[in-house]
Amino acid sequence: MEIKGLDAEAVGEVEAEGKVLVIKRIKQVFRLTASEDDRQTVERVLGVYADSCPVARSMKGSIEITSEMEFTPA
Repeated sequence: MEIKGLDAEAVGEVEAEGKVLVIKRIKQVFRLTASEDDRQTVERVLGVYADSCPVARSMKGSIEITSEMEFTPA
């Protein structure tokens, strides 16, 4: 697989609980330029990576994490 470009952005949504700010949601957007032949592999990885990510696993259940991909064929 040849990846021409990869960029990621993560945005956290914070809400007040009493007098404390708490991260409630994190939205990740991955922008990827790669061969169209690799699209299915990239989509499969995006669907399962969080189960192997120590940070995502640590926050699971306490902070909602969503991910999306913007794929551009190379």
